[in-house]
Amino acid sequence: MSMTEAVTAPTGRRLESLDFIRGCALFGILIMNIVGMGLGPAYDNPTVLGGDKGIDLWTWFAVNVTFEGTQRGLFSILFGAGVILFTSRPDSTDAYFRRNLWLIAFGLFNAWVLLWSGDILYFYGLTALFLFAFRHLSGKKLLAIGIASFVLGAAWSGLDTRNLLNLHTRAVAAEQVPAAKRTEEQKKVIEQWKEEARGAPKPAAVQKMKQQVTAGYFSALEARAPRIAEAQSWWAYRYFFDIFGMMMMGMALFKLGVLTLEAKTRTYLAMMAGGYAIGVPLNLYEANWIMSHGFSGLAYHQANITYDFSRLAQTIGHLGLLGLFLKSGILPWLRQSMAAVGRMALTNYLTHSLVALIIFVFLGYWGALARHQLYYIVFAVWAAQLVISPIWLRNFHFGPVEWLWRYLTYGNAPPFRKVRPTIPVGALAA
Repeated sequence: MSMTEAVTAPTGRRLESLDFIRGCALFGILIMNIVGMGLGPAYDNPTVLGGDKGIDLWTWFAVNVTFEGTQRGLFSILFGAGVILFTSRPDSTDAYFRRNLWLIAFGLFNAWVLLWSGDILYFYGLTALFLFAFRHLSGKKLLAIGIASFVLGAAWSGLDTRNLLNLHTRAVAAEQVPAAKRTEEQKKVIEQWKEEARGAPKPAAVQKMKQQVTAGYFSALEARAPRIAEAQSWWAYRYFFDIFGMMMMGMALFKLGVLTLEAKTRTYLAMMAGGYAIGVPLNLYEANWIMSHGFSGLAYHQANITYDFSRLAQTIGHLGLLGLFLKSGILPWLRQSMAAVGRMALTNYLTHSLVALIIFVFLGYWGALARHQLYYIVFAVWAAQLVISPIWLRNFHFGPVEWLWRYLTYGNAPPFRKVRPTIPVGALAA
């Protein structure tokens, strides 16, 4: 296939199952992201902003038990599957690397222009550069490497947790020493733990953040720049094995037929039952532990001991449930609409950031809404994208950002608007 042919092929080989699950994951990511977009440091700790009682507390609880960490897991798995699908095309090597280098650029745009410090495109583009070398491995080998990478990332998290719990132990011991007799090291340890134990920024820091973010675009950029810079440098190293592992699992599940619905129904039943049997109890335990200990830093660190494994199990459970839904054939209108959302995932994902920028920065609602009120925005965005995405794709080959991405990848403009067949005048007369 020549480059021109690759560009003019409007959709290539599309699988509704991948598009549908991608659409579900995209909506699930907004469930998690909306809190960071609208309440910042209250993402983890509802005592900071947005309410920590009544419906707001239960909103935090329900979202954390059901979705925390699983939606980016699903999204990463789908991205890995897309790697296999894309690289199965002839002469795709150059296009693959250009495609992902441009994805990094989209991530920079999302973070530095749309001001979303929780962007994932940058990380996906970087990680994808390492996936290419593994594309020809068997599904079982990919799965083994993916699990090993994920475990390595979890071990890194475990080491961080161990160090923080050790800091707590040392701080408790130092506090037993009379203040006049404490060494400089002991004083330092106590102060370090006080920062960790708070589990949230100081109220004055939160108030300053609110003033900066709502004072205008450039003020918000200045406020968020340090976090964005940290995310796109240190975090890229810190969470590489997590993202890489999930993507490798996605490549494996595609080759093994799980993501293409070629697996037997009992496979999806086992994924759902096994995943939820492990993930739900662990997530309930973690959320209850944090809540019952006043959202303290210590409680979060203690809950992190099981976090990675609970979210992996729950992600598998979600994937099994979605597979069963697709194999059942029920609600075809929902399946098709959600698949359209998934086909326009890049456009829709960036739209989430744009909507957040307008509402929380330009209109000044950052920190002003209760936690549960943020989900009115989520449901409105969902409804709009479920309606607009299929209508758009009936008239256009790609979403607007997908079209731009393809143009930048191949260097030639692919067809955009679908041309409706014209009926000859003579045929009408006949």
